[in-house]
Amino acid sequence: MRTFITLAAVLLAAATIGVPAPAEAQDAKKTIKVIPLNALRTIDIHANSNGVIRMHALAVYDTLFSWDSKLEIKPQMVEAYTVSSDKLTHRFTLRPGLKFHDDTPVTTRDVIPSLQRWMTRDTLGTKMRSFVASMEAADDRTFTMKLKEPFGFVELGLGAIAGMAPAIMREKEAKTDPHTLITEVVGSGPFRFVRSEWDPGSKAVYERFAGYVPRSEAPDGHTGGKVVKIDRTEWIVMPDAATAAAAMAKGEMDFWDGPPLDLIPVVSANKDLVVEKMQPFPFFAGFRPNALHPPFNDPRARQAFALAVDQTKVMQAAIGDQKWWRTCYAFYMCGAPFGTEVGSDAYRKNDLAKAKQLLAESGYKGEPVVLLGTTEIAIINAEMQMAADAMRSIGMNVQTQVNDWGTVLTRQADKSKPGPGSSGWNVVVTYFSGVTNFHPLTNIATNMACDASNWAGWPCDQEAERLRDALARAPDASAQKAALEAFHRRLWEVVPLVLAGQFDQPSVYRKNLNGFLKASSPVFWNVVKN
Repeated sequence: MRTFITLAAVLLAAATIGVPAPAEAQDAKKTIKVIPLNALRTIDIHANSNGVIRMHALAVYDTLFSWDSKLEIKPQMVEAYTVSSDKLTHRFTLRPGLKFHDDTPVTTRDVIPSLQRWMTRDTLGTKMRSFVASMEAADDRTFTMKLKEPFGFVELGLGAIAGMAPAIMREKEAKTDPHTLITEVVGSGPFRFVRSEWDPGSKAVYERFAGYVPRSEAPDGHTGGKVVKIDRTEWIVMPDAATAAAAMAKGEMDFWDGPPLDLIPVVSANKDLVVEKMQPFPFFAGFRPNALHPPFNDPRARQAFALAVDQTKVMQAAIGDQKWWRTCYAFYMCGAPFGTEVGSDAYRKNDLAKAKQLLAESGYKGEPVVLLGTTEIAIINAEMQMAADAMRSIGMNVQTQVNDWGTVLTRQADKSKPGPGSSGWNVVVTYFSGVTNFHPLTNIATNMACDASNWAGWPCDQEAERLRDALARAPDASAQKAALEAFHRRLWEVVPLVLAGQFDQPSVYRKNLNGFLKASSPVFWNVVKN
């Protein structure tokens, strides 16, 4: 990987010498060309929680509430709301003037099935559904949500920008079976998806929706007035970092999401480019064991894997410069309100002897272990190599299988047993946005519900779910803290995710762009191209 990045850096340096921006870029002041982290391969926002799908969802749809740059919750599509004194009845009224991209009005007939679909697929949504007794429309703009018992995270859920967004769709799409992919995107957000120009492997296009009525407040993260000041964004996939770097240097592209960190010193030397940490929260690297099949259906095998992983080595390989990363043994983002590391003491340094003992106790006898990853994303490529080294160090027979990232996302949903001719897997290499991980009810990796509807890997632990449920019901901050620590100790006993470190990921944009917001996902409202 280091050789590859060095080559890319040389190409970038060469590209920056005396190369003027091409005429077509100078004339296209109303179009921003974006290099996304990976391709948009599905347009159904409930297909998975991939960051590019969430970026797509937040461009074309709107949500009832949203989260600002400090993860504080504010109304978005909602004009007014009330909560009854017993906290069981929540009443919401939509802002006037909301309409879909086909110019039909947004009504509560769209809102209720949209929320029902989200509650079937999303981690926080499924937990919230267990508290909801009913949702009923009072009129086209007002509806009530009645709860079986108080749930302190209603607004948090209705504005979630973690996992799968609770976006409001037209009734037609919202009533599609949650496990059947939606193929038409008609949102009510600030951008309209240009379906005719979508190439699932390489390109997605969004145009400003002239009928969007923004809120009057100043924009902050994903909240406030989403005023679009350009006409169009084009997302062009460039898996090769050298190609992407050269395109940025020449002015062919305007914004690069998630460049390899090895390139940052060279990119920073280009006077026409800005390197900036856009997301206010760090990312998590991790390895997801598949709990459906041996060896990782046994918690002892997952414990063994965790004892074999050295976070410092993973971060040095994947990220490099230590100013961008830290070790972290919290499942909920170190430095955040729920970022406890309780229960992690045994895992803070390698113990290969203990790991080998636990692996033997789990019944593992050298069977092939399929490790699934990609070389398209440099961080995941490095993680994948370090995961393979860690597993081999305790005697696992590792078979690394490399796919493009879109195929990895498809395969990670496959529950079939790994083996010849199967697309099943034992470990998938990934990383998460901090906003996904910061809260026990949004973190997809620590949902251990035993109905196999949770995130890929499908760990089942009734005690962990009992403790997560207790946290959801905790009435005050003191009770939440006690419930969190009990839950976190249990997580380190069952290890649903092998933590590999916490890191920051800057973005790169050209200096003729202004107005970017600090947000958990790149947004292009408020941005001006000079």
